[in-house]
Amino acid sequence: MRKKLSLLATAATAALLLAGCAGGDTTDPGSSDAPAEVTLTGSPTYDAMVEADTVRIGVKEDQPGLGFLDAGTGERSGFDIEIAKWVAESLGFSDDKIEYIAIPSANRESAIVNGDIDYYVGTYSITDKRKEQIDFAGPYFITGQGILVAADDDSITSENDLAGKTVCSATGSTPIQNIKDNYPDTETEEFDTYSQCVEALKDGQVDAVTTDQAILLGYASQDSENLKVVGEPFSVENYGVGLPKGDDALRGFINDMFTDGNDTWQSIYDETLGQSGTAVEQPAVDAY
Repeated sequence: MRKKLSLLATAATAALLLAGCAGGDTTDPGSSDAPAEVTLTGSPTYDAMVEADTVRIGVKEDQPGLGFLDAGTGERSGFDIEIAKWVAESLGFSDDKIEYIAIPSANRESAIVNGDIDYYVGTYSITDKRKEQIDFAGPYFITGQGILVAADDDSITSENDLAGKTVCSATGSTPIQNIKDNYPDTETEEFDTYSQCVEALKDGQVDAVTTDQAILLGYASQDSENLKVVGEPFSVENYGVGLPKGDDALRGFINDMFTDGNDTWQSIYDETLGQSGTAVEQPAVDAY
């Protein structure tokens, strides 16, 4: 049993602030000693996994409560990590057959298209633009865009106060594009990772960081003396599992797994983001 990261419980309070949305000793609710028996035909991605005897999963590792790598222990934790492991096990791959690959937001589509990974699980919002290059299974979680500022900054209380401010987010992310499209009086700064944006905020290089509120609350919980989340979510983000375009067999398999696995999903949520005691329902699958 892995030790619970206390920040997971804090990050879980995001669910209270995410309109209608949806560690640590994470029990790996979807895992068992023996991999599942799988019958899946017509999926070139799955066939490649079987041939390699390895599943390569793209993830984030700097998002407390969702996808986090403890540099000291080398352990990964969070809701997204457990979802990724659940998918792998359902496909017949035990933990020792998983290779995690950290990929910045801007490189997610190319990593999938180029075959660098088999699938991606990491706060990956489903959008029509992304579906031009890849496919998604899910959604498996719903959240919304929020704002992180310095703890002593009272000039920004919501997205309506961003005019003339410099806002940072990850290159290629949905939140930074939302700011560019809908807040033209706001300056933007971009880095590969949200953690770089948070450091820029602490150093006074930017006025705010924006991404999904669940992620921001994780950062604020780590440094509450210097950081705070303000306002309410001002978008709706549906997280999906990123997959190679046209692999309908794999997408259907994972969608069926989500549809039939409500108890497993709930166990994963309860052991990660749900540590706050907040009750959240699994979102319905969009089997497009």
